[in-house]
Amino acid sequence: MSVLLFTHLACLRHDPGEGHPECPDRLRAVLRALDTEEFASLIRAEAPLATVEQLLRVHPAGYVDAILGIRPEGEERVALDADTVMSAGSAEAALRAAGAAIAGVDAVCRGEVRRVFCATRPPGHHAEPKRPMGFCLFATAAIAARHAQAAHGLAKVAVVDFDVHHGNGTQACFEADATLFYASSHQWPCYPGTGDSHETGVGNILNAKLPPGADGPAFRAAWRDRLLPALDSFAPDLILVSAGFDAHAADPLAQLRVREADFDWLTTELCALAEKHSEGRLVSLLEGGYDLEALALSTATHVRALMRA
Repeated sequence: MSVLLFTHLACLRHDPGEGHPECPDRLRAVLRALDTEEFASLIRAEAPLATVEQLLRVHPAGYVDAILGIRPEGEERVALDADTVMSAGSAEAALRAAGAAIAGVDAVCRGEVRRVFCATRPPGHHAEPKRPMGFCLFATAAIAARHAQAAHGLAKVAVVDFDVHHGNGTQACFEADATLFYASSHQWPCYPGTGDSHETGVGNILNAKLPPGADGPAFRAAWRDRLLPALDSFAPDLILVSAGFDAHAADPLAQLRVREADFDWLTTELCALAEKHSEGRLVSLLEGGYDLEALALSTATHVRALMRA
């Protein structure tokens, strides 16, 4: 199956500084993993810039203006909080990340392809409507979901998130709107401290907490027994995936013990539900993953499953 890959060199120019885990080498590792004969059939395209109008479907104008107005010069950096830092290339990188997600939605909704993977950074699932945090500037998945509704008339859009950290930003953007659905598995307790099981929005939010040390079977059980049945019941017109690979056993920022085979299994299950409800439409967005080798192997596994399913 043809899969469309969006990326852009501008996403390498977002540089939070030496020693920061969300480093440009993350994207380099991902792109090297996908630059082999096995992935020669990927359709490759440059991520466009998101427009301000597209961002405004999720973020207030004052917030968008403030983030885009931060343009450090040279090696200067601006810390927005203890974790989230902008460099000279950060604003464009964030616009490209959101633009890739939007263009991916356009591609699947127009029937050009059925699967898209966006290899971009910075990630997005921690960005709340009025607050950057957790390495994230714009709520990329939420922006893509709102674009799908506004530009293509889709009634129901789901975001599923298997990053080890709860996507508080996506949840905050969705929790009051029953046309949107958010399902997440994540380590608990862990940053950012949200994602408890009682956080259900208007019945459209489902969080599955995993204790430190939880392994592949526990990860699969959370999805098989709780999250995937809820997604099936929601019957979305489009599935967006926040694909964070920091639940991997080798990742330094958390303590889950998920392996590549588990990411393969979940991706295959999500594609099956996309075939059932969404005419195959699935757009996956790179989120976390901070061990470079594990990130590369896991991303390759994920994209391989997208191509196979």
